[in-house]
Amino acid sequence: MRNDTNEKPFRPLIYVCSPFSGDVEGNTERTRQFCRFALEHGQIPLAPHLMFPQFVNDEDPEERDLALFMDIVLQGKCQELWVLGDVISEGMSVEIETAKRRRQPVRYFNADFEEVDSL
Repeated sequence: MRNDTNEKPFRPLIYVCSPFSGDVEGNTERTRQFCRFALEHGQIPLAPHLMFPQFVNDEDPEERDLALFMDIVLQGKCQELWVLGDVISEGMSVEIETAKRRRQPVRYFNADFEEVDSL
């Protein structure tokens, strides 16, 4: 993006809330696509579930709890929470409820990346 005043445009950090478990390969690809969508719409997407599985074992309950804790910490650094898809996993529910308690804006998008009122 080019700006005549040489100022960098503001790009808010948004937390990407989307399914991971189950169809891990398919869900990972959809999350990557959604991050690209957010980037193209002027956001800085943060999707910890694309990073943490590289070194945290999702099958180990203690490590899964640690990952969710880290997710919530990072979520607090974001301006908004963007929810993707029509399935809300257990982990997503925690993230959504945390955002609501924090009065953090929550936006919902269907599988076609169209914004909807809720899922």
